[in-house]
Amino acid sequence: MSAVVVVHGGAWAIPDELAEASVDGVKAAACEGFSVFKRGGNAVDAVEAAVRALEDNTVFNAGHGAALNTDGEVELDAIIMDGSTLASGAVSCVRNIANPVSLARAVMEKTSHIMLTGRGANMFAESIGIATIPTETLVTEYERKEWEKHKNYVTGVMEDFNSHWAHDTVGAVAVDCAGNVACATSTGGIRNKMVGRVGDSPIIGCGGYADNFSGAVSCTGHGESILKVTLARLILSQIEQGKSVADASQLSLQYMGDRVRGAGGAIVVSPSGQWAATFTTERMAWAAVESDVLWYGLDPNKRLKEQFST
Repeated sequence: MSAVVVVHGGAWAIPDELAEASVDGVKAAACEGFSVFKRGGNAVDAVEAAVRALEDNTVFNAGHGAALNTDGEVELDAIIMDGSTLASGAVSCVRNIANPVSLARAVMEKTSHIMLTGRGANMFAESIGIATIPTETLVTEYERKEWEKHKNYVTGVMEDFNSHWAHDTVGAVAVDCAGNVACATSTGGIRNKMVGRVGDSPIIGCGGYADNFSGAVSCTGHGESILKVTLARLILSQIEQGKSVADASQLSLQYMGDRVRGAGGAIVVSPSGQWAATFTTERMAWAAVESDVLWYGLDPNKRLKEQFST
């Protein structure tokens, strides 16, 4: 059984000036996740490492580089899930945390709960020694300027995803040599979102789901649409009915578009190592490593490959 890691950097209208950095970022994150396997790590270790790499990269809207809410503050959401036991941990509306995915993992492993939110999540982080960092450290000059530009410009969130100022989520899925699957998803949410708004990313079955009996999914796109159709679980239910990972993703994203007019993307891996990266937005930066081959892409129906190297 060969291990596989797939990552995404968000499905949206990625402008040309961010295209190269976005692809480079997902390639590096996929390689980081896969190198965890080389060091003896499991699927959960791999998705955490991959998502941490994306959170630390200011190109992506998660951790460093996150979007600002209406008050000009950063509120972060993340989930991680272990397909072998269905254990999951999530955080929402956390502040001043560089790597929310690791805090989500701590919720999974160190508490009897699945999700902690806001002040409680930050109190838990403090209690286990996860360092807080100043908000300004997380905010890029680019994001601050974009926020200033658009804070008085009210448009529907649907239009945002077809515009050049709707950053999005990051995520990873993996299957290890033992056939265990895992997923992780992390986001700064939508620019100019209401204070306290939580989208699909940290919600089990929506922003992500992992089950050894069917596979692992991480979703990206218009959060409210993804929530309405429970996209991650919808994709896995299609796989359970015998669809391939690619068909299950395509059909589910098509359904979301038809039913609630929402666009998005998903990465999926099956316990047997089948994988897919699918999207209905203009672009999605994604990368995958399997059998020492690095696959990656940005535009629809275009995938490239090169040799994996640590």
